[in-house]
Amino acid sequence: MLIEFTVGNFRSIKDPVTLSMVAANLVAKDKTLDEENVIEVDDDLRLLKSAAIYGANASGKSNLANAIKFMRSFVLNSSRETQLKDKIPVERFLLSTETENEPSSFQMVFILNGKKYRYGFEVTTERVIAEWLFFVPASRETKLFERELDEIRVASRFKEGKGIEERTRANALFLSVIAQFNGNISGRILTWFSMVEMNLGINDYGDQMVTSYLFHGMEDKDAIVRFIKDLDLGISDIHSEEEEAPWTSDSDKRVSALKQAYEDIYDVPILSKMPKIRSHHRKYDSEGNIVELELFKLDTHESAGTQRLFSLAFPILNALQTGRVLFIDEMDARLHPLITSKIIGLFNSKRSNPNNAQLIFTTHDTSLLSNKRFRRDQIWFVEKDKFGATHLYSLAEFKVRNDASFEEDYIRGRYGAIPYISSDLRWIVDGNNAEK
Repeated sequence: MLIEFTVGNFRSIKDPVTLSMVAANLVAKDKTLDEENVIEVDDDLRLLKSAAIYGANASGKSNLANAIKFMRSFVLNSSRETQLKDKIPVERFLLSTETENEPSSFQMVFILNGKKYRYGFEVTTERVIAEWLFFVPASRETKLFERELDEIRVASRFKEGKGIEERTRANALFLSVIAQFNGNISGRILTWFSMVEMNLGINDYGDQMVTSYLFHGMEDKDAIVRFIKDLDLGISDIHSEEEEAPWTSDSDKRVSALKQAYEDIYDVPILSKMPKIRSHHRKYDSEGNIVELELFKLDTHESAGTQRLFSLAFPILNALQTGRVLFIDEMDARLHPLITSKIIGLFNSKRSNPNNAQLIFTTHDTSLLSNKRFRRDQIWFVEKDKFGATHLYSLAEFKVRNDASFEEDYIRGRYGAIPYISSDLRWIVDGNNAEK
């Protein structure tokens, strides 16, 4: 389970910001939210099952998602997919002289096998500047290792890290290298990172194809079929067929996106054949009797919303079944608000989420901003200051009555994180020379 994520000096994020899944000491208007939306870890720690992130366009919501994606990818791949002189694909904040020579920083705090871990690193495009791993075996945080440039100090209790220091390149993470040498703790931490799933926005062709491959290979497809049917899309069944995959077409960017998404997320070789998804729709005669089933091609006959929902089906069900962390950027893209609300409800429920999966998503859908759906600490805002730097803060930081309308107050600008729209748009009709 994720406790918190911190990032600094990355894209539009200048100073470190922290997304916390720790439940604040507050009481919701609807008391059932305090039971359903919260995970009771122990007497001292309660975590949230979901978090919604709001903000204007270009405020930095997607950059927060990309920061998690970068950290996940670098942890999983830095020791095996980089060469000695390869650049680290990190992007610092560009709008300040203060950050020009500073590293980008990333840190995750999470629970693994009942223990709390804190892992992070600082990097430039050239090398790893710092790296650290701590855990809490009982009540006090204990160091497992710390790194400053080429100096790596390994605690005596972290035996799997001993002797690996000299095998670590400047542009690779020590944790990733240890895991390559079959380290026990490091391997389990990498497995935890691999279980943080990312679905990044409306450019989801790769995600749709990944779901197609996984669906095609499933012995039991009933869960995905039922998920689609229960959301009332007029589909009675789904099946898959095989055709030759166009892997020889290097110019096909969608194919490249598929291969990258599939191999990055699931770390398995791509198949030689491409599955094609067919949806079944009932055909009726003039008297309303079902006469046969018509087969639709998912990628050409079904709506963009249905395609989007199919691409989300496996990540959502997999997270709920295995207790993963799922981050969805642009959650509301192409989906009806009632469907989005239903998906959120699956996570905010003890019955449908017994394994304590966590959903984090960005959205513009203000209809979801309700004290009947979220506690205040589950609602987050992203806003840029006049210097172009992204700031992240929670509704729990505001003094808000329990019966307040979160949606109405947000639209009115009480919490910030909304676009500034000029009231004078005469130039549209008056021409470019209109007085501004």
